[in-house]
Amino acid sequence: MLLQLSVLALVLLSPVWADNFYQDATVTFGDQRAQIKDGGRLLALSLDKISGSGFQSKNEYLFGRFDMQLKLVPGNSAGTVTTFYLSSQGAGHDEIDFEFLGNSSGQPYTVHTNVYSQGKGNKEQQFRLWFDPTSSFHTYSIVWNSQRIIFLVDNIPIRVFNNHEALGIAFPKNQAMRVYASLWNADDWATQGGRVKTDWSMAPFTASYRNFNTNACVWSAATSTSSCGGSKTESVNNDQTWQTQQLNANGRNRVRWVQQKYMIYNYCADANRFSQGFSPECKRSRF
Repeated sequence: MLLQLSVLALVLLSPVWADNFYQDATVTFGDQRAQIKDGGRLLALSLDKISGSGFQSKNEYLFGRFDMQLKLVPGNSAGTVTTFYLSSQGAGHDEIDFEFLGNSSGQPYTVHTNVYSQGKGNKEQQFRLWFDPTSSFHTYSIVWNSQRIIFLVDNIPIRVFNNHEALGIAFPKNQAMRVYASLWNADDWATQGGRVKTDWSMAPFTASYRNFNTNACVWSAATSTSSCGGSKTESVNNDQTWQTQQLNANGRNRVRWVQQKYMIYNYCADANRFSQGFSPECKRSRF
């Protein structure tokens, strides 16, 4: 009950499920391994030894809220990676990642998050989940505005990445991005550092997506304008709550709860990897 009340107190937008995969997405690889079903309401991605599969949004966006419901690969999913992320293209691309790293039967998934700006990442945080993500659909959301990026699971914030350009830290705000999703094999690193390999006798592996929802500024490359009005640096809509969305006290408590109980990796605490010192934003408030 306390968790439910806290979630309601976040005053975060609840998505209205209206989008359709036939209208909003394009299969990018995998051929028949990517199947749109239920009149466009569901998209199933599968992976076998020959290939994985994936799709992307037809639109590009510059800021917004992006929601996707996923049901991850059940059983022995070791070596598999299921994704939901935003990305631009090119060597200096921006990217905001949800990646779900599979595991052996009975072992938990790892939720891998990262932020790239101008081609530079190394901002990883990883989490376990407090539920079985393979038994039913759960909602994963990215809120992206010019001040911060918020990662949410079932409307509970698990991570905030703030704009620290004043500290010399690049922040993704000038490149329009598409929404991408994929299921692929990464058994060289995905499960226990690559020690556990994909069991191809379990193939095909399948992950399901539904209720893809965007409340966002659609970017037009042809006119260099946003559906929210203005140029790239002005691509906001004051009527959209996500445009200035941040966490209130209850939201900050929820992030602390998740990070204290379920975070398993934080780049801001990995002194072995960053022996020359942590990135400057690590010294600032996480929320």
